[in-house]
Amino acid sequence: MDRSQILLVGLPLFLLFSDIFNLFFIPPPAKPAAHLHRHHHDSPPAVHEQLQSLEFPTRKASGSGYGNTVSIDFCASCSYRGTAITMKNMLESQFPGINVLMANYPASLPKRVLGKLVPIVQFSVIGVIMGGEHIFPRLGFAAPPQWYYSMRANRFGSMASTWLLGNFLQSYLQSSGAFEVYCNGEMVFSKLKENRFPGEIELKDLVARRISSSRVIDEQLQGGKWS
Repeated sequence: MDRSQILLVGLPLFLLFSDIFNLFFIPPPAKPAAHLHRHHHDSPPAVHEQLQSLEFPTRKASGSGYGNTVSIDFCASCSYRGTAITMKNMLESQFPGINVLMANYPASLPKRVLGKLVPIVQFSVIGVIMGGEHIFPRLGFAAPPQWYYSMRANRFGSMASTWLLGNFLQSYLQSSGAFEVYCNGEMVFSKLKENRFPGEIELKDLVARRISSSRVIDEQLQGGKWS
């Protein structure tokens, strides 16, 4: 095999094994540990400690949403980020002090694996179009099949169609179509179940009910402790 054939065969194999390695074997980056190391000469003097005891306590943060967390998990490849930001701004204005988190909702594992294989198929088809006369005999074919000559007759059109179709398929496999909203760890809305986006007023009411129920549970727990 000459250098061009080695490149056409080796590049798809290299991309395949690198994607499989990145998908299954590379662990997520570890969070940096906080180093709490104090030197003896950095300890505050006793006079400073006495002054601190005379200071007035700081005022705690207040607001209808204080102490509550809303998570919006959306499909980043579906261009849902604008909708998620709109909902985030609405919740922060309606519930001051609320913590709104946004994250990508990935597609299922089979779709992600197939999405990794699409570039391999793209490069393989383009490689066959470019050097099929040398590839098919080495694979045991006496002559290339008829479809190869049809693609070879319109070489650039076939390669462009393969590239565009592969990109469209890869975009579809990477999308989950999700817009899931959680309040304090419990789901309040799911686009995957409802097949639609939530309205701003609807989402505000759902979050308000969840916050109210959380407060009732907290009051009951505190009352049980004091009784």
